[in-house]
Amino acid sequence: MLAHALRRALRSFPAVVVTGPRQSGKTTLLKALYSKTHRFVSLEDMDVRRRAKDDPLAFLEAHPPPVIIDKIQYAPDLLSYVKTRIDQRRTPGRWLFTGSQNFVVMQGVSQSLAGRAAVLSLLPFSLMERTGRGEETQGVAEWLRELGRPTLPPVRLSLSDVLLRGSYPEIASKRSVDRQLWCGSYIATYLERDLRNLAQIGDLSQFERFLRLCAARTGQLLDLTAFANEIGVSVTTAKRWLSILEASYQIYLLYPYYKNIGKRLVKRPKLYLTDTGLASYLLGLHDAEALQNGPSFGPLFETLVVTEMLKRFLHAGQMPSIYYLRTRDGLEVDLVIELNQQLHLFEIKSAMTIVPKHAASLRRLTDTLGSSVGTAGIISASSETFPLSRTITNYGWRQALVR
Repeated sequence: MLAHALRRALRSFPAVVVTGPRQSGKTTLLKALYSKTHRFVSLEDMDVRRRAKDDPLAFLEAHPPPVIIDKIQYAPDLLSYVKTRIDQRRTPGRWLFTGSQNFVVMQGVSQSLAGRAAVLSLLPFSLMERTGRGEETQGVAEWLRELGRPTLPPVRLSLSDVLLRGSYPEIASKRSVDRQLWCGSYIATYLERDLRNLAQIGDLSQFERFLRLCAARTGQLLDLTAFANEIGVSVTTAKRWLSILEASYQIYLLYPYYKNIGKRLVKRPKLYLTDTGLASYLLGLHDAEALQNGPSFGPLFETLVVTEMLKRFLHAGQMPSIYYLRTRDGLEVDLVIELNQQLHLFEIKSAMTIVPKHAASLRRLTDTLGSSVGTAGIISASSETFPLSRTITNYGWRQALVR
């Protein structure tokens, strides 16, 4: 789906930066789309990286545009020299960059390429991409319009398999890849390589415990003080570590919706890991029975739904307009989508059997918010989509997410 946003950006901007977590498919995407029109150079290679850092002008002379420069986070100072070249010739689509560490990349972009570069984010596969239908992915507005209609053709996906294997292209698309080995190697690489570039982390084992704690709290309200106490670090350190995880796309913070509701709101964000495969691995869940019978099934299902909506926005080149809503007197909606001055409210339930009582909060909130509500529904682990009342529908997860 990001391919459409990428093509639009290349028609308007001299440079495009594609960011996202390690192994999300950034390099593969750009090579697939532009290998015939753009040169390719990767800063992963130590010799190439050294030339880019030691003599950036000579490096750019050796790799003139149109060019794809892969892993720009390894030489972010190069962007200031690219700025000069862009200002000399502002032809759209000549410079393409990838970067897996958002803080480093965005600092370079904001300092050097502000107004000259479009920034797009690529997260791991959406469920549509897992089924080989990524090009057919509906934008958010179309998704909301078509939500109650059946998907064609019917989707054959196992929810347990989706939650356990996650969305990273290699592990999601190749059954031969050993899940535990892949996840363990990914986390080790992330800790040893990405963190060394992002920040000075004195005790990596302590940071890994922090990451595992985040997995255990996915789908819950963020409580940094409790995190800090459990790990044995200061709240300031916990906050910094959380920012590192967010900058490297390992977590997503979903903030509360607050407009026109009053002062009864819970104001802390909810924490989500961005991949259920890594989350379930960090939780020690390695088979369907342990997953389904354990307490983490519900939070992991909620994580799947929220991150799928996040991808639907980001891969269309849009800023996510998603929230949760929780009042101090017990009303809660897990997912609020704000679009065209209307609110679309969704409860997320991991149960397969959905009955009208599951929609109690939705009914009260739709009554409170009145005409500002465009859609109200439950996204559940059920296999069917059916109405719960005149205004509220239960959407089975396949029909809701794979469209």
